[in-house]
Amino acid sequence: MAYGSDKLEKVIGFIGLGAMGKPMAENFLKAGYELNVFDVSALVMEKWKRTSANLCKNVTEVAEKSDIIFSSLPNGKIVQSIMEGEQGVLASCKTGAVIVDLSSVAPETSESLCQKAGEKGVCYLDSPVSGGVTGAQKGTLTLMVGGDREAYEAVLPELNCIGKNIFYIGKSGSGDAMKIVNNLLLGCNMAALAEALILGEKCGLDLKTMKEIISISSGRSYVSEAKLENFIMPESYDGGFAISLQHKDLSLALEAGKAVTMPLPMTSMAAQIYELAKAEGLSRKDISALVKMWSEHTLK
Repeated sequence: MAYGSDKLEKVIGFIGLGAMGKPMAENFLKAGYELNVFDVSALVMEKWKRTSANLCKNVTEVAEKSDIIFSSLPNGKIVQSIMEGEQGVLASCKTGAVIVDLSSVAPETSESLCQKAGEKGVCYLDSPVSGGVTGAQKGTLTLMVGGDREAYEAVLPELNCIGKNIFYIGKSGSGDAMKIVNNLLLGCNMAALAEALILGEKCGLDLKTMKEIISISSGRSYVSEAKLENFIMPESYDGGFAISLQHKDLSLALEAGKAVTMPLPMTSMAAQIYELAKAEGLSRKDISALVKMWSEHTLK
């Protein structure tokens, strides 16, 4: 790739056009880039016919035609499946291309793919994101990037199309590690808030009063500020950050703990709580639906 060329001369590839991928890819079109896209869903691809993007028949075509390939996928197994193999991205992309994986995966997954990419003359960056669908739509996501610094700096103009707060973390896998740390805190904080609120209600406290006091006291947090008013008080748990995704991130944290021989007792307990919520049929609901789960079990 000609790093010194005007940024709009770079052709962007985007694989995975789901809830997060779709708005991120759209932001590249808004910025004026030529865009090659692919998703396994035929229905999703049909909708992209209404745009100026080039629709590709598989990941091979995306890789062959693009200078920078972004991927936004559900889990590490899927990331590996599209990157590796004779028809995978690594085997098909140009020498000097940069792959930016925006998925949340284990650091070891990105480290392995980075090494394999290097053997083919390709740069591989792990760049998980935070900020949800709203942040993806507005282009204000937080990006945590791991991998080669020169490659990071080369694609920084493109990263600025989808993110507002962009951090270079360090070596390959470090972006994934940072995302794991952040979402470990998110998941544990939400589990604690849910318990606290239901305890308060069982003690006769009003939800509105608890919100008012917590918001100006030491117990406040992102989840108390973002989830109480928007999800819990109106008892509307659709949208937001799904319980199934939070459970996945806690599972990644537990895997990372095993890899570095680090016990994570609070994370382990939180993961079980989200597992219970999944068993209760709340997988697709926002993480604040833990309040609904405890309420139905205890406020009788």
